[in-house]
Amino acid sequence: MTDSQDLPDSLRSIAEDPRVTVRRGGMPDKAGKCVVYWMQRAERGVDNHALDTAIDLGNELGLPVVVYFAAITNFPHANLRHYFFLNQGLRDVEQDLAERNVSFVVRRPPHENNLSFFAEVKAAIVIGDENPMRVPESWRRHIARHMHVPFWTVDADVVVPSRLLEKAQYGAYTLRPRVQKLWPHFLKPYRNQKAQFVWKQPRGLQKEDLKLDITRGWKDLDRSVLPVEEWAGGTHAAMKRLRHFVQKMLAGYEHDRNHPELDGSSRLSPYLHFGHIGPLTIALAAQDAVKKEPGLKSARDSYFNELLVWRELAINYCWFQHDVYDSDAAAENWAKQTIVEHATDERPHLYSLAQLEAGQTHDDLWNAAQRQMLDFGWMHNVMRMYWAKKILEWSPSVKVAVKRGIHLNDKYFIDGRDPNGYAGIAWAMLGKFDRAWNERPIFGKIRYMSRESTGRKFDSKRYIQQMGAENSA
Repeated sequence: MTDSQDLPDSLRSIAEDPRVTVRRGGMPDKAGKCVVYWMQRAERGVDNHALDTAIDLGNELGLPVVVYFAAITNFPHANLRHYFFLNQGLRDVEQDLAERNVSFVVRRPPHENNLSFFAEVKAAIVIGDENPMRVPESWRRHIARHMHVPFWTVDADVVVPSRLLEKAQYGAYTLRPRVQKLWPHFLKPYRNQKAQFVWKQPRGLQKEDLKLDITRGWKDLDRSVLPVEEWAGGTHAAMKRLRHFVQKMLAGYEHDRNHPELDGSSRLSPYLHFGHIGPLTIALAAQDAVKKEPGLKSARDSYFNELLVWRELAINYCWFQHDVYDSDAAAENWAKQTIVEHATDERPHLYSLAQLEAGQTHDDLWNAAQRQMLDFGWMHNVMRMYWAKKILEWSPSVKVAVKRGIHLNDKYFIDGRDPNGYAGIAWAMLGKFDRAWNERPIFGKIRYMSRESTGRKFDSKRYIQQMGAENSA
């Protein structure tokens, strides 16, 4: 937060919220016709701190609120699978915003220039999302440099605002006490207030009909990775899954979450990635369940460790290690040393990227995990760890393994291109957030996972059958 001291008290109190960063200061333009919320990461019309901030400002300034979303053809590693899920979510956004008296404008090439839109609608102030990923952050910096009105961003997709942690955390054990101390302050319900003023859309304004395919005519879009019928994008589908998880599954979570052959995890990560639901909404639902049934406390605590500790550790990783989160340079010094020492170790099995992508290895369990990625666009967390460990073992170097893991992660997972994916690969391949283990070939002191020990922890035969990978080895 910067440059808020010259604002009147009513606006300064909004700017000084710990979620808010003032990227371009100053007073809102008195000639402005609306407050614009440039939606990018938090793609939802309810339970959204950035939207709430925009509505607070609009109501205070006597201006309507317009939410703007720019669909671009060249988002790094995005393909038809991702855009289809996104497109479904935007339809829910439009419906939910209408109920809050907020207008929604989606644009796509050649009309998606952000600065042009802000000028066209005469924005008095622009609110945006925070995002720890490198490319979206470059957009925000560009906007801040070229704006002529104030520009604030809001950290809406974490429970504890990322900048309050001040530095990169070494592991879950260092982050956990810090965020737990702050939970009572931030685990509070959303207001979901309505905008008081109606926006009169300028005549001839270009906007998309969200009933149409947002990718139509995009010649360079990768359409080889198809949508997954089992997944429906959007806030409404996310809320339906959340209710099912809390009401039917939370009681068995501590056991079932470690069994890839069961439907035992929340499976909310695709919705979290696209911002169709926020972690606070999920956490509050789990809290409410414990109030009604105190025996669920242990299960809730276990789930909070995943949702509010490990997930926010991944975001912290990308936030504070901005330049290296997707490369082997992210390894700690002990891991860098062991990687060098074992760089020339003989690797009994070496596979090409094409073989890995097709799930054509000697390991039926790994092939099943890869099939889950290819066909379902998602993978159980236990299998994600094993999957990444074996890519390290079967690649000619750690550097190559990291690149392969990120390529496959980003291409096929609906929740790819996300801090969780990059942090998971760094944990598996680079020893990130972990400690040194006993020395062994190829891995050195990086934690090892074997087919035998992993397969004994759950009904791996059933999982392999579910993925249709029995005869793929």
